[in-house]
Amino acid sequence: MRAMSGDQVTEAVRGSVTTLRAAVDRDWAAVGGGGVEWDCRAIAVHIAECLLAYAGNLAGHAREAYVPFEMRLEDGTGNDGLLHVLETTGALLAAAVNTAAPGDRAFHPYPFRSADREGFAAMGVAEVLLHTHDMAQGLGLAYTPAESLAEAVLASIFPHVQPGPEPWPTLLWATGRGELAGRPAVDNWRWRNNLVIPADRLTLTGLRPAAARDLRLGGDGGFTWLGGAPYEGTREAAGFLVKAYEAGVHRPEFGVFTLIRAEDGLAVGGIGFHGAPDSEGRVEIGYDLVPEARGRGYATEAVRALTDWALARDDVHQLVATVHPDNPASERVLARAGFHRANTEQEETARTEHGTESGLRLFVHGG
Repeated sequence: MRAMSGDQVTEAVRGSVTTLRAAVDRDWAAVGGGGVEWDCRAIAVHIAECLLAYAGNLAGHAREAYVPFEMRLEDGTGNDGLLHVLETTGALLAAAVNTAAPGDRAFHPYPFRSADREGFAAMGVAEVLLHTHDMAQGLGLAYTPAESLAEAVLASIFPHVQPGPEPWPTLLWATGRGELAGRPAVDNWRWRNNLVIPADRLTLTGLRPAAARDLRLGGDGGFTWLGGAPYEGTREAAGFLVKAYEAGVHRPEFGVFTLIRAEDGLAVGGIGFHGAPDSEGRVEIGYDLVPEARGRGYATEAVRALTDWALARDDVHQLVATVHPDNPASERVLARAGFHRANTEQEETARTEHGTESGLRLFVHGG
């Protein structure tokens, strides 16, 4: 599992062009793509349009809508020329991704109206892989992309999809293009870019499974950390995220967020949910900061931002957090963020019905 970059865009486009070149002498406009309503020429044009649009949005820092331009082929452009356009638009997206700063985000409508450089790379690779598959089916060509590309796409923009035995068949199944043993057919699907929640001095950046796995294994998750490394609680939370992803129960918006400091782009801690809300709308949160970031109000700011985001949803009615009795600093954070100490009955219910560890103090917001 690896993070997406412009290198994967280049690799995906190269594999697509190599496959399609075997049918360059065919009339692509006369051949329908497998499983879609477009002909193969229209599919190829669509791939190029997507690659160019993604490059334009990311490089142009689009905020509320796509950059208002479109691609037009010159009259008489043949299949060779169209493949050249694919190579060129792929190179433009790869360059835009590789030159974007880690925190750069730009408009994309689904689901949270923005994507970062990794998201744009993953979307571009997905367009190439899936639509090359569609064309190859229509043209009778063999096409199987590198498993590492399919795996990276799944872990980047399909974090809600449980990994299957093999990444490529899983991606085809997840996009309604194939069957997967033991799973129902998919007839409606969307990919999901990661959620970011802005705060005053911080950005809460949703953690993807690939980054979470790297953190769990002792890496940096692709972030530059104040003090050189995350606190152990962030690594533990990342491990829980990976387990949820592998079990197929991960809901990305109720996962883990890295706290990115706006002034310098450094990661200073982590915050997140212990899972999705239960049937009563109750959800537990946890957080930590690297030692070098403590005492500056970052934790309070992050808890407030996450709490406000959660309680604005229809499926969340109460947030809870637990604190060890010898951690008064964390109690003060929760109090400043609007939490209050639970009563004895609430703490007993938390222990008996929700498995809260005995001896921990329970704090509640909402409900």
